[in-house]
Amino acid sequence: MSDLRIPRDRDDDYGPAAIKARQDLVRERTGSDLEHVGSYSLDPSTLPGNVENFLGAAQVPIGLAGPLLVDGEHAQGEFLVPLATTEGTLVASYSRGMKLCNAAGGITTTVLDDRMQRAPVFSFDNARDARAFGTWLDEHFEEIAAAAQATTSSGRLLEIQQFSVSKLLYTRFNYSTGDAAGQNMTGKATFAACAWIKQNYPGEVHFLLEGQFATDKKTSVVNMLHTRGKRVVAEITLPARLVEEHLRVSTDKMYAARMRGQLGAIMSVTNNNGNHSANGITALFIATGQDVANVAESSALYGFSELLPNGDFYASVTLPSLIVATYGGGTGLATQRECLELLGCYGAGGVRKLAEIVAATVLAGELSLGGAILAEEWVQSHDDLGRNRP
Repeated sequence: MSDLRIPRDRDDDYGPAAIKARQDLVRERTGSDLEHVGSYSLDPSTLPGNVENFLGAAQVPIGLAGPLLVDGEHAQGEFLVPLATTEGTLVASYSRGMKLCNAAGGITTTVLDDRMQRAPVFSFDNARDARAFGTWLDEHFEEIAAAAQATTSSGRLLEIQQFSVSKLLYTRFNYSTGDAAGQNMTGKATFAACAWIKQNYPGEVHFLLEGQFATDKKTSVVNMLHTRGKRVVAEITLPARLVEEHLRVSTDKMYAARMRGQLGAIMSVTNNNGNHSANGITALFIATGQDVANVAESSALYGFSELLPNGDFYASVTLPSLIVATYGGGTGLATQRECLELLGCYGAGGVRKLAEIVAATVLAGELSLGGAILAEEWVQSHDDLGRNRP
C-alpha cells in the first residue's frame, strides 16, 4: 500500500505553510514547478467551503462579448458579457450575434418559473399504503413546509409533486431559493421535512432523501417539463434585411435549416434542438462562479422560430432548467465576484437578472452559429481564429 499522503493542517489548512507543503509534494513527485498554478491573487482564507487541499488556481482566459442589449423584466439595457473559455472564435461569434440583435432593437427576456428540488422516494409494504401516504402528504402540507422552512431564511417550499409506481411514492419537493442556486439548501430543508414526516405519520414509512428524480446535474425530461432552477425565455424578431446584412443568409434559408435541425435533434434524442447552448452557458458559468457541473441541466434548450409573412424571422430560446446564483457557492470569490459586478448582478436581488442575461447570450450565439453554418463560414472562422498550436 502506498504511503503517499496529501499534507493537511487541521488548524490552518489554508495557510501558507499547508499550501507550500502540498506544492512541494507535487514538485517532488512530478517535477512540475507549478509556476502558474502556484501564482494567484485570491486570498486562500476565503476558500473554506469552496475547495479542499488547496494548491493553487487554474487561470482561464476571459473575453468580453457585447454589448448585449436586453429588454427584460430584470435585465434592462446594454451589458458587456464576460466569457471564460479556451475555444477560439467563441467570443467573436457571440459578439456577432449580439451585434445583429442590437440592430434589431435588442432581445426580450422573460422568467416564467423559478424552483429547485430535492426528490425523496418513500417505500411501503404495498401500493395501497403508498396511496394513503400520498393523501396524508397533501393534508399535512403546511406542517411539512414549516419543518422544511425552519432550516433556511430564504427558501420556501412551494409544493410537493407526487409520482406513484408500484409500492413506492416518488416526490419532488419544489422550493423557491432566493439568489442561491439552492441544491444544498433544499437538501437540508427536505431532510428536516422527512424527519418530521417520519415522526408524525401514523404508519410505518421509509425514505431515501434523493430518489434520483431531481436528476441533479443530469439532464432529464422531467426537469425540462417541470422546471429546475429558472425557466427563462429570450426572443427577438429580426428584419430580413438585417439578417442578410449581418449573417449573409436569407431568412427563408434560416428557417429551412431550422426545420432540418429539428428532425436531426429528434433522431438523436438530444436534450435540445439548438446549436450550442452549452458553449455560452459554460463560459458564463466559469466567469461568474456558478457550479459548472450544472451545465448538464442548464444547457437544455427548446428552440422555436417562425418565418413571418413579410419575410422577417422570429427566434426564441427557452431554457427550462437554468441553475444560476448570485449569492453563495463560488459567486463571492475574487474573480467571480468581479465578473458578476461587471454585469451588475452580484448579491441579493440579482439572480433573475443574471438568468435573463444568460438566456439572451444563448440566443445571440444560436443565431450567429446558425448563420455561419448556412453561409459556409463556420469552418473558415475556426481556421482563422481557433488555431493555437505549437
